[in-house]
Parts: sequence; structure tokens; C-alpha cells
Amino acid sequence: MTYYERKLPHWQPEGAALFITWRLQGSLPQGKFGPASGKEFAEQDRELAKAEGPRWLEDASIARCVADALYYGEQQLHLYDLRAWVILPNHVHILIYPKAELSRITRAVKNFSSRRANELLGRAGEPFWQNESYDHWVRDGRELEKVVRYIESNPVAAGLVERPEDWAWSSAFQQGAGQEAYPTGAKIFV
Repeated sequence: MTYYERKLPHWQPEGAALFITWRLQGSLPQGKFGPASGKEFAEQDRELAKAEGPRWLEDASIARCVADALYYGEQQLHLYDLRAWVILPNHVHILIYPKAELSRITRAVKNFSSRRANELLGRAGEPFWQNESYDHWVRDGRELEKVVRYIESNPVAAGLVERPEDWAWSSAFQQGAGQEAYPTGAKIFV
């Protein structure tokens, strides 16, 4: 098991799936939210989905570069197997089976996507993602399916769509009948 700590502890047991969340820089209100687990995390996440601050991931070109980074980390760098994912207006959730250390995974995906997103936004060299990310190791198969449902239902809980498979930037959409990984020219709001 590997462990490291920044503001939050990061545990990575051998063979365990990891649920990881990270947010845009400036999207987390100062002092209002803190480390939480389980139900508290879900409540904070729903509130934060509506928070003031940057919502750059609403732009399809920005969402696409994040999705590209997720697939690049899986298919080209072979850092993990991607089980479930969703890109929301100000944050990202993923569920992975890691093949590398968590710090390497988050650094690769966040660095790859932030450089390209900042280029598209004309913000070269500015922070795009918050430094810290939240992660939770999944204990068993029942919890794994619960986390998949949580991730894929997040756009519904945030009031963005009626059904998980309607959200273009998610594994639920990808798994929908006849859907490509993410549509060309897709709008993040359906």
C-alpha cells in the first residue's frame, strides 16, 4: 500500500479501485468545505456543482481536452483502466483501476489537460486545476457499483439532465446504445 499526504491523505492499496475527484482552480469556496466522507462528500459535491467560480468545463472544446487526457492516460500511458467517469462544469470524477502511483496518475492527467485547456482559453501558465484532489479506495464489489452509479448519476443530481446517459461527457453516455466516446461538436448541456 502506498501513502502520501498533502492537505488530504492519499491511500492506494494494492489492487484496489480508486474513486478520484478534482476541481477547477477557484471553484471551491474558501473555508466553506473541507475533507468529508460518504454522505457528507455527496452533499458537498451537489452543492459545489452549483458553486460560483469558473465553469470552463461547460465549453465542449475544454471538456473534450479533459476527456482526451483521461483516455490518453489509459490507452497511451497505461497508467490505469478507466471504469467510470464524468466531466461536470467545474469538476471531474473518475473510477480507475490504477497501474501506477496515484500521484503520477493525477499529475499526468491534470498537466496534460491543463496545458491544452489554458491554450484554448488564452490563459497560458495560469493554474487550471486545484492542486489537491480527493480520492477514496473502493473496498468491495458492492461499493464499486455504488461509486459507478454515483459518478454516472452526478449530472442528474446536479439538475443538468434527466438521465445519466444524456450527459455527453460521461461513461454513461459512452455506454449508451450506438454512442461514440463523446460526440463531435457536442454541447455540454443537452
